[in-house]
This record gives sequence, structure tokens and C-alpha cells, in this order.
Amino acid sequence: MLDILIICGTRPEIIKLAPLYHSLNACGWAHPSWLHTGQHGDMARQMLDCFDIAPDIVLDRGGDELAEFSVRCRSLLDGVMKNASWSLVVVQGDTESTFLGALTGFYHRVPVAHVEAGLRTYDLDRPFPEEGLRQMVSRITRFHLAPTDRAASALSVEAIPDDRIVVTGNTVIDAQHWTTRRHRLSRRAKGKGHLLVTSHRRENWGTDLREICYAVADIATLHPELDVLFPVHLNPVVSKPVHAILGGLSNVRLTAPFDYLEMQQALLDAWLVLTDSGGLQEEAPTFGVPLLVLRSETERPEAIEAGCARLAGTRRASIVHQVERLWGDPAAYEAMAHAGNPFGDGHACDRIVDFLHDALIGGERQREAV
Repeated sequence: MLDILIICGTRPEIIKLAPLYHSLNACGWAHPSWLHTGQHGDMARQMLDCFDIAPDIVLDRGGDELAEFSVRCRSLLDGVMKNASWSLVVVQGDTESTFLGALTGFYHRVPVAHVEAGLRTYDLDRPFPEEGLRQMVSRITRFHLAPTDRAASALSVEAIPDDRIVVTGNTVIDAQHWTTRRHRLSRRAKGKGHLLVTSHRRENWGTDLREICYAVADIATLHPELDVLFPVHLNPVVSKPVHAILGGLSNVRLTAPFDYLEMQQALLDAWLVLTDSGGLQEEAPTFGVPLLVLRSETERPEAIEAGCARLAGTRRASIVHQVERLWGDPAAYEAMAHAGNPFGDGHACDRIVDFLHDALIGGERQREAV
């Protein structure tokens, strides 16, 4: 049995690593340990409960600022690495916890496996700081678990050896399938369903967020029969303009942020999604819900190319135009709804477990034979 350390600290990481944790637990050759860095607090605990995971190691978060968190987390991770003999460190995505986990594994000469490797915009400002973090993680990763062919190609162009790259699909789809089965989720909405809106990305704060809110107000006013559901991020930089612009509209419901199960139900009941979230770009196509990306670019262009999503940008007129086009053109809407999900089929974790088995155990057997 190989001891594998799964390091994560934020809600999105938990979602995408949870099904892999369960798959490794069931595979018969690995003993995975779950480490929670504390980067997210209550949101992370709710998510862990949702996926029936009790962390083996929980770090104490150091301070409220990211710099304070990073210094303490790095030190505590170093102690964890020294106190056990790990065969592999697994990280996911592009958060501070991802980078710190990969860096600690690298310094201790423990191979790092990066789930969702190879996403790129090549613009270090968008998304910030995620684009920089994921590029840096790629330089110190041994096994690159790319969700799509495009992501794998980006890694190859960056001179990552092909035998260290595998296309797996995205584990977020595995998580949706697991959750839908476990919690027996199904569509509840009657008729068209609601317009689901989320916006929280740092690069959209300020003018862009206000433009998005005014666009949503225009759409709600044009279509009073359409229910608009907007779970609002708790950061005042987001919540204040959202409530100021949209709070008085009778068909707009502003709520607290959703937990994972609530968001999956909201997707199932949606007519259309407006979002700047990367995760929702991957999740909405699973349920056949068209999505408009509230950004000028996306590190998930596969959704655009497949036809299940479109770039709407952050300008008020552009967003309204895109929504009105889908409202008035049922054929265009149905084409998006039936485009399928380019990010996976729900079996990404099976491919990851098989690849890691061959790389870790198969490689060891080859060395012993020599």
C-alpha cells in the first residue's frame, strides 16, 4: 500500500478531489490521507461533509491575510512531510493551497500529481493570481493529469515530457455524478426554469461587476415572467453593488452563497447560466444548461468550441444581446443545450487511478527487474 497525501484547502479543490479520494480508497493499492490546509473554513467543512470525508490532517490557519496564511501553511506542511514517508502528493487546480502543497512535495523530493493540469490563458492578470499559480505548479509537477486534449497540448508545448501527461477528463463531472446519485437530485422546476447568475472574480470587481448587474436588471425588466436567481458572494466589494442595483427588482432573488448541493439543484432547475466561474463552465453542460461566460476570455475554451457556452464579456449591451438572442431563438438555445459536456464522462478518477498505478507501482517493478 502506497501512502498518498492529498492536499487541498478550498471549496473547489474539495469538489474535484473528493471523488478521487474515494477511488483511491477503493483501489486496493493506495492509502490516501486527506490534508485540509484551512484556506477556506466553514465552506470547506460543509463540502467535506457533503462528500463524506473526514480529513486525516487539519492545519491551523495563520492569520486572515493570504501572506500570513501562506507562511504558516508552508511551515506546517513541511512538518507533515518530514513526519511520514509519502509516495505521492496530489494537488488540484490553481489555489494558494495547490501551490504550497506542490512546492512542499517538490522540496522533499516526493512526486507531485497535479489534477486539472494544463489550463492556460497566458495572461497573468486574467485570472489573477490563478494563472500564475498553475503555471508555476506545472514546472515542479511529476504527473500532469490534464482534463482535456487542449490542456495536454499546452503542457507538451511547454516541454513537459509526454509520458508524464495523461488526458483524464475533469473530476468535477465525477463529483456531479457521485452527488446526484448519493443525494438523489433531479429537476424540480416547472416550465422554462430560472436564470442563474453568479459573479465574484477579482478581475471583474468595480466597473465590470456594475455592468453585469445593470445587464441583469435590464433582462429582469424585459422579462418579468423570468425568475432570476443570484447567490451573492459575501465580500462587500461584490455584495454592495449587487444589492444596490438589483435589490429592488421583484423577480430577482438575491441569496447567500450556495453550498454544493444547493448549486447543483440550481443548475438542474436553470434555463440559462450567466457566470464568471470556471467551475460552472464545466458543470452546467452535464445538465444540458446553456451558459454565457461573463469574461473576455476563458481558460476553458473547450466549452466555447463545443457550443455549450459562449463568451458574453462584461459589457451591459453585449450580455443583454446574448440573452435576448437565446430567448428569441429556440433552435440556437436547443443546440447549446444538447452540445454535450466536453470536459468529461464521469470516469476521470478511474483513468487517474490506473495511470498512477502504472507510474508508481509499474515503474517500481521495472526498476527492481533491472
